[in-house]
Amino acid sequence: MLQHGNDAGHPAHSSGTSRRRFLTAMAGGGAAVAAPALLTGCGSAQAKGGNLQFWNFYGPQRSPDPAINAQSKWFTDMVDRWNATHSTKIDLVYLPQPTYLNGFKLPSAFATGEGPDIFLCSPGDFLRYYNGGVLADLTPHMEKAAVDDFGSTLDSRKVDGKVYALPMEVEPLAMFYAQDVWEKAGLSEADIPTTWDQMLDVGDKLRTKTRAGLVFETNPGYYQNFTWYPWMWQGGGDVLDERGEVAFDSRATRQALALWQDAVHHGIAPRTVPAAGDVIGGFKGGNVALWQQGIWNVSSFKAFAPDFPYGVFRLPVPPGGKYVTALGGWSFCANAQGRNPEAAAEFCVWALGSMKDESIDRMVDWCVGAKSDVAPRDTALERGAAKGGYDSEVMRKFKDEIFPGGRAEPRYPPVVYKAISDAIQGTMLAGRGVDGETERAARSISAYTKSYKGASLV
Repeated sequence: MLQHGNDAGHPAHSSGTSRRRFLTAMAGGGAAVAAPALLTGCGSAQAKGGNLQFWNFYGPQRSPDPAINAQSKWFTDMVDRWNATHSTKIDLVYLPQPTYLNGFKLPSAFATGEGPDIFLCSPGDFLRYYNGGVLADLTPHMEKAAVDDFGSTLDSRKVDGKVYALPMEVEPLAMFYAQDVWEKAGLSEADIPTTWDQMLDVGDKLRTKTRAGLVFETNPGYYQNFTWYPWMWQGGGDVLDERGEVAFDSRATRQALALWQDAVHHGIAPRTVPAAGDVIGGFKGGNVALWQQGIWNVSSFKAFAPDFPYGVFRLPVPPGGKYVTALGGWSFCANAQGRNPEAAAEFCVWALGSMKDESIDRMVDWCVGAKSDVAPRDTALERGAAKGGYDSEVMRKFKDEIFPGGRAEPRYPPVVYKAISDAIQGTMLAGRGVDGETERAARSISAYTKSYKGASLV
């Protein structure tokens, strides 16, 4: 999605065998596990020479979605600019988004010695690759002013004060709602829910046989966990406390699991996401009243439904709770064992982490041009605001009301993620008891952390 600095020990860089074992064991990321035939290699690209490869899910490509085309062009323009001014050249390698997000192609590539030189890394995958020894230290290429410019958004991308990933965006979660549905039901701005009970009541009032009153993510994966964490955090709960001790077995965890379970049980939230996950299509088709989603959808509404009346509001809170939302966002990383780690690291900093105007403006173009995000650098956020990138009502709300209460997505490794995911799926969709699933997940996480060796999990 990353909220705390790290003070744990160093990863086991000295042993190619341990690095290989870690990466192949984690290759599925809760989705698919690498086959035995893939358990060879040293966990990094071995081929030397030739152009550097930058694996991504944005481009180059052509799409009927103008937002996707704009994002693809941002990538190609960036790499073209680098190639025109540097002797080491870079090739963009496009992977379909589902393959990149939930497949095992990327971790398996590292496990078999064919990992990319530059790649996009999600917060949830940071420790997989750091502990696997494949993240290059970007700090030597950065000015102190640039590190300071990123501020706390770098905290979870650091280990022992060193930067290993550079965020390109910050993506807060909020509640999206269909204003036409809202108004037809006789609701007004005064009815915007601020508590969980009010949210369930509104969802219940707005649902029909063909329209979901309230949508939570139902597909298991890092993304579902990411969208669930705020509901636990709001009640003061956590997976691990500040010392790294397991804290999952708590009242806050139980009430967050119960919230999603009750919403599904009472028919307010569906068991599968509407419109096969097409947020814009779901709203335009009248199939959704409320949907927990992220800021990235603002650009999609602008591209595909510029006249559709929708609004956003902060995630409601439980009794006695405190507002928190989750902050996601992808980062550029360089392969420490690739063809040219120095050039790959230099590229990441040149692209996103330099104090030069070109680097700052590139991030502005991404966050309020090609896409709709909060910029992770103070200078880029200021320039984006000056350009009018946050002038619309929705973007202003994200920047001024929703983002300030944010907490970055945790960087839990796959074993921890899977225990939480199983608890969410088991309670939300399988109807299993909240107490039992909470206790089972806590035991699983505790057993893992006792033998865990690597960078701090918090």
